[in-house]
Amino acid sequence: MNQKDTPVTDEDNDIRLDRWFKRNYEGFPHSLLEKHLRKGLIRVDGKKAKTSDRVQTGQVITCPEVMLETKVKPKRPVSESDAADIQKMVLYKDANIIVINKPQGLAVQGGTKVGKNIDDMLDALKFDAKDRPKLIHRIDRDTSGALVLARTAKVAALLGKGFAGKQIDKTYWALVNGSPLPTEGLIDLPLNKLAKSEGGREQVTVDEDEGKFAKTEYRVLDTLARKFAHVELKPLTGRMHQLRVHMAAIDCPIVGDHKYGGSNVDAEALGVENILHLHARRIVIPAMLGAKAVDITAPLPPHMVQSFKALGLHVPKK
Repeated sequence: MNQKDTPVTDEDNDIRLDRWFKRNYEGFPHSLLEKHLRKGLIRVDGKKAKTSDRVQTGQVITCPEVMLETKVKPKRPVSESDAADIQKMVLYKDANIIVINKPQGLAVQGGTKVGKNIDDMLDALKFDAKDRPKLIHRIDRDTSGALVLARTAKVAALLGKGFAGKQIDKTYWALVNGSPLPTEGLIDLPLNKLAKSEGGREQVTVDEDEGKFAKTEYRVLDTLARKFAHVELKPLTGRMHQLRVHMAAIDCPIVGDHKYGGSNVDAEALGVENILHLHARRIVIPAMLGAKAVDITAPLPPHMVQSFKALGLHVPKK
């Protein structure tokens, strides 16, 4: 029986196993999940598990492929136009990984009320490999930028542990309202998930009593009369919506972030698209599997380039 190994990504860190299945295999019956776990057909890092167990970034969840194929709606073939679109996103490719520049507004995985997404198009990125590449981590639908894909299960497991151990360095760029003081520092505010917000989406808040520790380094790269700032952000932990909540917490919400920034984040006054201005700018992966280290920079999305120009902020050439 062929087995499917799927590493737990940063986005799914510390959630219950049944919640992980709901996110990653929508429609898989909970009763069958309980049954297969009791029989040991589904394992976490090779060990038996329960639905209430919490999974951690880098752990590998193993499940018989035939079990998933019979219970989960099969993916539709990738259209020629979608295949062309995702192939244009590729920034880097070698025998181990592929790095793409995900557009703003495109979800990484499917789900309720989610149409086109990266996961559904991965067959178009097989190239010379036998299998489709595997998702290692996720970035929000409204965030653009560098997304790493593993080309083999071995690399997927190794990268998953690399993300969990913070060996992989991630840098984000954001356009924020206001300008942080001091101009560089550390935001150390614990975060906790709230009950689902209106529309069914999860939401996060600062919670000094019961929140999980979350740390973000920031540095102001450019500013306009303290009304707007171009900020570099480095998440030292991987909590959901961490950068967005942390910036809002220091009264410098990200432009276009209506979920956490309230009504004071509109971009309309700039004459640009009123969408989130957060971009996964750079990712550095250390030498692994005998391969050299990889340092990839993702060009800014069009709406952020337009905003930078409108504000007179420096626009990088690439």
